[in-house]
Amino acid sequence: MTDVSELKEIARKIRVDVIKMTHAAGSGHPGGSLSSAEIFAVLYFNTMNHRPEDPEWEDRDIFILSKGHVCPALYSVMARSGYFPVEELMTLRKLGSRLQGHPHMLALPGLEASTGSLGQGLSIAIGCALGLKLNKKKSRVYCLMGDGEQEEGQIWEAAMSAAHYKIDNLTGIVDRNRLQIDGFTKDIMGSEPLEDKWKAFGWHVIIVDGHDIKALINAFKKAKTIKDKPTVIITDTIKGKGVSFMENVAIWHGQAPNDEEIKKALNDLGELH
Repeated sequence: MTDVSELKEIARKIRVDVIKMTHAAGSGHPGGSLSSAEIFAVLYFNTMNHRPEDPEWEDRDIFILSKGHVCPALYSVMARSGYFPVEELMTLRKLGSRLQGHPHMLALPGLEASTGSLGQGLSIAIGCALGLKLNKKKSRVYCLMGDGEQEEGQIWEAAMSAAHYKIDNLTGIVDRNRLQIDGFTKDIMGSEPLEDKWKAFGWHVIIVDGHDIKALINAFKKAKTIKDKPTVIITDTIKGKGVSFMENVAIWHGQAPNDEEIKKALNDLGELH
């Protein structure tokens, strides 16, 4: 397992990668990628059992990125954990690249599902978790969702199903940065009290600061101890975290930094351009 200081540095590198990748592509989704950097760092370098050198290892844990548009952060953590060369990150969204604008499982080993249609990832994760139980595997499934995504009806059908079948090898994660493409979630379609909703659907709920490495590590550990019900970890985060002019600004949900903005962004992240 990787220690807290190293995980903080990995999260910083993920943010740097996201800025550089989206700038090079001229498009992409930096806001939610930046808000989830610590989540990815803790999952891939501390929590999940996986083998980058053997992506099809039958005893691996499974990760599903339901909010597929934040794949720049996923690609970064995959590259930095050894699934493919870090240099390939700069091919994001380029013609013929394995790093498509949303995850394409047939293009890149290590991706468990092609995602991007919001609301579908949790259903996929449930299927994976049920399959592991039927095969008597001890592996776990992790599914990262957005908070704007909580407005999708399929999320709640899936949530009800997971509780009904007592799928305790499943951990959902909500990146609650409180923004979506059109503005603040409270203004678009209020989903609070989110904790109460998940509890009402039969899930064990953990609330954490999504930028606190120690809190995330402990939350994932706690989730492994919960029996007979699935767990959801609701992480309070800041959209655009780490880049001053992107934080809590909706436009950065899906806009790449230009040549001037990348200089400021990398400076904010402690990285020379």
